[in-house]
This record gives sequence, C-alpha cells and structure tokens, in this order.
Amino acid sequence: MVRFENVGMRYGTGPEVLRDVCVDLPAGSFHFLTGPSGAGKTTLLRLMYLAERPTRGLISLFGEDISRLKRRDLADLRRKIGVVFQDFRLLAHLSAFDNVALPLRVAGIGEARVKKNVTELLEWVGLADKLNARPITMSGGQQQRVAIARAVIARPQLLLADEPTGNVDDAMAVRLLRLFEELNRFGTTLVFATHSESLAMQRQYHRLHLADGELTLRVGQPA
Repeated sequence: MVRFENVGMRYGTGPEVLRDVCVDLPAGSFHFLTGPSGAGKTTLLRLMYLAERPTRGLISLFGEDISRLKRRDLADLRRKIGVVFQDFRLLAHLSAFDNVALPLRVAGIGEARVKKNVTELLEWVGLADKLNARPITMSGGQQQRVAIARAVIARPQLLLADEPTGNVDDAMAVRLLRLFEELNRFGTTLVFATHSESLAMQRQYHRLHLADGELTLRVGQPA
C-alpha cells in the first residue's frame, strides 16, 4: 500500500528533515506514528498524501511509483486517500453537515444516502446538535470531530490522521480511536500520528517512531 525506499526530505537548503526512510505498509495494516514534536511526523504524512515530493528516494502508493505518474494519475490516487489535518481545513462557509458530505457529493452519491450516512456519523461523534453549525461557531474539539468525520465518510483505502485526538478529551479520544479501528477492520490502511506514547501503547499495533529524522519500526505492547 505504502512503500518508502531510502527517502530523504529537506526544505530549501536546510538540513534533511527525514533521512533514509525505509518502510513498507501492507494493505489493511494499522500503524501508530510517534515521535517528539518537530521529529518530522507531519512531513512524513505530507509525503504519503502527495502534498510534497521527496528530495531523494522512491515512494510507491497503491503499487505505483509516484515519480512516474502524470498529474491526472496523481489526482486519481489522492481520491483513494483520506486525511485528518492538524489545522482541520474545514470550509468556513459550509455547515458541519455539508463539510462532511463533500466527499460523497464529489463522488456522485445520491442525496438520500448522503443525508443518512452523514447524519449517522455526526451523531456517532457526538455532534447531532451541530449539523447546521458553521466551523467558526464550534470549539476546536468539535471542529476536529467534523474533520475526522469528513476524512472517513467515504471509507478511503488509505487514511492518514495527524494528531486526530489532540483537541478532544480522553473519553472522546478512545471513541474516535474505535472509529478508526472499525474502519481498519473494513480494510482501510491507517496511519495514526500522535505525540502520546501512552495512547499508542494502549493497542498492540506496529509503531513507526521518528526521532532525529530517522524512522524505526516498533511493536507496541498493551498497557
């Protein structure tokens, strides 16, 4: 599903943010991505969802070498990827419902199914009373839940979540983690970036750990 071979990444003429990253994520796997702030977690995710090109090395997604793909082909790959951004990136002029509905409408899903699926998902993340609210009227934690719902509504083949539980309380964090796990059980490959070692240790998933630009693979143990 995702393969990095000796990938290096630097911005401008600065030092490499990532060095000689090698990783192979099988389809249907669940990995936590851990490491201290500034370790390069967001940069690694940006490479995975094609927002950046590596300085060196090879990246393959869905079995395709991205360096050989045309712009149209890259757009097709992006449609298979769901992303939960740290800064949410909700559309300010749209309601919570319409933000979450957007991927389904772009895919041409009928409005009756859109209404059913979006309403059920927003209820599940505790936002049944916020369907018509716009982002500016919502707390950071509520916006985070809308962003998560938008990322998972279309059941992407690959889901990349950048600190998805950073703005919610512990109980909601566990609830959202269960949502990601349910999606993973349906076959979605998932990378869950978190600075919380304790959260990652609660589940026995493989853990990608970044430190000083280098990536290591660890097997997590339940707490």
